Amino acid sequence: MQKAILVSYLTDKKNNLEELNDLLSQGWKVVSQSSMGGGGMNTVHSLVILEK
Repeated sequence: MQKAILVSYLTDKKNNLEELNDLLSQGWKVVSQSSMGGGGMNTVHSLVILEK
């Protein structure tokens, strides 16, 4: 089974890294990662494909 999530990082307090870390702790593994253009205001986005 695969899952795709969009990881966004603006600041230490405004990001969804906890979502990615939760999935990794549940046994999901990163299959691929592709950086994407920023969303303005120095936001960084990355498309992460996970597999379990």
